[in-house]
Parts: sequence; C-alpha cells; structure tokens
Amino acid sequence: MLDSLRDLLPILLVILFFQFVVLQQPLPNVGQLLLGVVFVIFGLTFFIHGLEQGLFLIGESMAHAFARKGSAFWLLSFAFSLGFGTTVAEPALIAVAQEAAEAAATGHMIESNPAAKTQYATGLRFTVAFAVGLAIVLGVLRILKGWPIQWLIIAGYVLVVIMTFFAPEEIIGIAYDSGGVTTSTITVPLVTALGVGLASSIQGRNPMIDGFGLIAFASLTPIIFVMAYGMIIT
Repeated sequence: MLDSLRDLLPILLVILFFQFVVLQQPLPNVGQLLLGVVFVIFGLTFFIHGLEQGLFLIGESMAHAFARKGSAFWLLSFAFSLGFGTTVAEPALIAVAQEAAEAAATGHMIESNPAAKTQYATGLRFTVAFAVGLAIVLGVLRILKGWPIQWLIIAGYVLVVIMTFFAPEEIIGIAYDSGGVTTSTITVPLVTALGVGLASSIQGRNPMIDGFGLIAFASLTPIIFVMAYGMIIT
C-alpha cells in the first residue's frame, strides 16, 4: 500500500500544484476526493498484488506447460485465443468503436441508423481483436524461431506508413488509436508472462531478449488491419 501511495504521489502533487498555484481555487468536494483517493490506493494495491500472485504465475506456468507438451499447434492456438478473447471484450476498444461508428455516420461514411452503426462498431472490434490474436501468434513464433524483433517491427511500421497514403482519411486516426486501446490491464500481464515463461522454457532463448516484445506486436498489427478494414468498407 505504501508503494501504491508513493506511485500516486507525483500525480497528486501535480493536481494540487495546478489547482492551488495556477488556478488559485480550492478543491471542490474535498471529502469525496479524499475518499476517492483512498479507493484508488486500495484498488491499485489489490490489483498489483493480484497480478503478482495470480496472472503472472498463470501465464508463466501455462508457457512452461505448453513447452513441455511440445505441441506448436496448441501453443499458437492458445496465443491467438488469448489475444482475440481479451481484446474483443476490452472496454476501451468498445468505447472507441462506438465513437468511431458515430463519427462515421456523421461524416456520411455509413448510414445514420442504429443497425449500420452497430455493424460498423462490431466489425471494427472484431478486426482489431483478430489483429491482436495474429500479433500474439507472430510474437510466439518469433520466440520459437529466434527471429530478431527489430526487423519485424521496422517492416511493420514501413507497411503502416505505406498504407497511410492509400487508406481513407477518415479511418487513419481511428487505426492509429486502435493500436493504443488494445493492450488492456488483463492482456498485458498475461501476454508478458507468456512470453517470458516461453523464452525461459526453450533452450537457447534469453528471457530478457526473446521474452519481451509481444505487446509491441499487439499495438502494431491493429493499425494495419483497421486501415485495411477502412479500405474494404469504403
């Protein structure tokens, strides 16, 4: 709990500085704000403790189990299911997809009716989730094969830059934002633990070099797929 309070302290100091020094106004609803801060501290404490005691251990143990099983098919199937399942239910992605549907209707990209908006938002969500699933598969393959991550990332962003010139202007911003809303609080620890555990289980792999990078793929591939989605539906 002290660690959580220490982590939140810089944010609190920034808020207090701008509230009292720059705006020169008292804090509104001081009691409610203090209660909220207490809830945040407790929530952050339990969340971090849960990650350390549960999700990290689950990810690493499953990685070791798949490595011992020696089945690439089930390992890649799990990687895709993990990326797809956690992303399609991500609240931030749902919110962005709904806002994108509203903006698309306002900009006359789609019809301005609930059915068209729902179809657009659902298609966007499943496109991003599919992209993240493939990203995790690609990251696992990189660990298995020992591919250097820098060349894969460079090639991916070169493709993003090229597609930006051909994608509809209305979809470019949504595509770039989609890369940032796909890494949820559940996906990140599980995927990271999966990568580190898998790299630790394979002979000749260094967990520090090969175990990380899955989240980078999960942020990159949705940009490509959403721009492709925009090209197809327009």
